[in-house]
Amino acid sequence: MALKIVPKKKTEEDPRHAQAVQAYEAGLRAMQEHKFEKAKASLQKALAGPDKSLVDRAQVHILACDRQLEKPALHFKTSEEHFDFAISLMNNSDFESANEHLEKLLKQEPKCDYVLYGMAALHCLTGRVEDSLKTLSEAVQINPALRFQARNDADFQQLAEDPRFTELLYPDPGGEEEEASQEEASAY
Repeated sequence: MALKIVPKKKTEEDPRHAQAVQAYEAGLRAMQEHKFEKAKASLQKALAGPDKSLVDRAQVHILACDRQLEKPALHFKTSEEHFDFAISLMNNSDFESANEHLEKLLKQEPKCDYVLYGMAALHCLTGRVEDSLKTLSEAVQINPALRFQARNDADFQQLAEDPRFTELLYPDPGGEEEEASQEEASAY
C-alpha cells in the first residue's frame, strides 16, 4: 500500500494568513502613531492567523501596547507648563503630538497669544503656510510684540520671502493710525 502524499497548502494561499498579516501591519502602523488601543485591537486580530511566528510577534507587540497603556496620563499644573511640553514635542519633530496638545490648549484658551503663536510656528514647520499666516495674524492682533519675536524665529524661515509675512511683521507705521481714524469717522 503506497502512501499518498498530499501537498501542504501554503500559508500565502490561506486567506486567514493574508488577513492576519494585514491586521499585524495595521497594528504596527498604529503603534508608530502612538495609538496603542487601536494597535492592540489590530494585533489581536493577527493572533487568529495560522503562522506561528506571526502570532508570536503579535503577542510581543501586544505586551508592549499594554505597557504603554499602563503609563499614567500626563497632568500639567498650568497651561504654560502644558505649552512648554507641546513645544518640546515640536522641537523633537513630533508634530502630530504637538498639534494635539496645542489644540487642547486652544480649546481651553482660544485667544491665548502664545498658544496661537506656537500653533502658527507648527503650521509653518509642517508646510501649512496659509494656516500659519492666519494663526500668526491672530496672535499678533492680541499681542503686537510677537511681531518682533517672529522676525527672528527660525520656525518661520519658510515664510521669510512671503510678502504677506513681511506685511504682518513690518506694518505700515501710519496705516494703523489711519485705520483707527477711519473707524472713528464712520462711527459718526
